[in-house]
Amino acid sequence: MSDLPIIQKTYDLIKWYVPILNRLPRDHKFALGERIIAGLYELLEGLIQVRYSKEKLPQLTVLNTRLEILRHQTRLLLDFQILSTRRYEYVSQQINSIGMELGGWIKQQRQASV
Repeated sequence: MSDLPIIQKTYDLIKWYVPILNRLPRDHKFALGERIIAGLYELLEGLIQVRYSKEKLPQLTVLNTRLEILRHQTRLLLDFQILSTRRYEYVSQQINSIGMELGGWIKQQRQASV
């Protein structure tokens, strides 16, 4: 599969994170867990759509906000002591890596529109 690296990283994050989220305690699984899962899928779908879009910048900005929401939701799992520190560190690194690529893409689109 020859996807953009950001798409592959998001795909890999979903493969790693969703099984963990599906095992959350019941009182968090249906509120926070399902929101995070939906957000991950929306992020992946959005990245794929942007790849083929002519007007990328507005969509990338929305996805950047989506990623920031995922960061905070993931931190809540740590604060609720549902996610181990080790897993939190790993998922944070993955989200930050996606964020750096997304930020680079946004910067590149801003420069192209000048």
